[in-house]
Amino acid sequence: MLERFHVPEESAIRVDHEALRSMVVSLLKKVGVPQDDALLASDVMVTADLRGVDSHGVSNMLRGYIRGYNEGTVNPDPKWTIVRERAATATIDCDGGLGVVIGPKAMEIAIEKAKTVGVGMVTMKNGGHMGMISYYAMQALEHDMIGLSMTAAGPGVLPTFGREPRLGTNPIALAAPGGRGHPFVLDIATSVVAANKMGLARRLGSLIPGGYVTDMEGTPIMDEGPLPEQYRSLPLGSTREMGSHKGYGLACIVEILCGILSGGGYAFMPERLANTYGHYHHMVAAYSIDAFTDVDHFNNLMEDWMQGLRETPTAPGHERVIVPGGPEYEADMERRNLGIPLHPEVIEWFKDISKELELPYLL
Repeated sequence: MLERFHVPEESAIRVDHEALRSMVVSLLKKVGVPQDDALLASDVMVTADLRGVDSHGVSNMLRGYIRGYNEGTVNPDPKWTIVRERAATATIDCDGGLGVVIGPKAMEIAIEKAKTVGVGMVTMKNGGHMGMISYYAMQALEHDMIGLSMTAAGPGVLPTFGREPRLGTNPIALAAPGGRGHPFVLDIATSVVAANKMGLARRLGSLIPGGYVTDMEGTPIMDEGPLPEQYRSLPLGSTREMGSHKGYGLACIVEILCGILSGGGYAFMPERLANTYGHYHHMVAAYSIDAFTDVDHFNNLMEDWMQGLRETPTAPGHERVIVPGGPEYEADMERRNLGIPLHPEVIEWFKDISKELELPYLL
């Protein structure tokens, strides 16, 4: 993640990841989430924090999830069902449950199908927020598989030349084994930046680069400055001249594979907007490597290819070429050792919510 979205080290409070996990589980159970589901959701969030994806970790997501449970807009104990299924595919109705609870289960279904027929794909409709989307793609790695995951959110991003949001930030993630090195993991929003990073920027008081957002009329703000009180988000590429049609097009692909293919509908569809109980739609897929090629040969090729990328001569002013998944792998090692850095405001929230729910403060 860009440094402007990280908590500055001088103000960060480091917490142990296992203590954080226990704290999250206790809070989720208190608002009605079953033990096993609370464990899944906590693992999705804490894994994001360990990998340096603070925008989708505990500090940014948990309070929203708890608010949703308390306000009745998220189902704490969903009775999700498979509504359509074939050998390689399935569609799940999430019954208003969070994606961080149902997503891991859906990916397990996709993995089992891939073990049998080589590929597995599961769409999910009527669900809640999915968190760090690469979590689900990475589930495939230990099975010698490539994982793919994506999610279609509510409308918050402009189409190219538009002034009214029609698409979500609609992230896409792919994870592939990397041989003896770290796996290849790409996790990107199809907007210029994930919406949750804007929340981090506002908390930290960070300036926003030009080309991230527009004013309320859809005119891109191209100068760096504070995040406006009201704004619209731009697709990846910012402007047509800089390639925004590509981000817009990728967001449309996510909408098709998650929302429309699952039967859940598109982001600005009136019926979907009215469904506050589950207006997110998702897709996960697993590809068994040995259905396509020899696993060892694949791993050797991946290892050589990724090393070749790292050894690319650097442009002036840059120390190294980064391979997707590398910075997150390094952050994970560092944070497991030194703790996860949380903003003081987040620590205060944990203290307040612990007192409010009459739970011990564990951090």
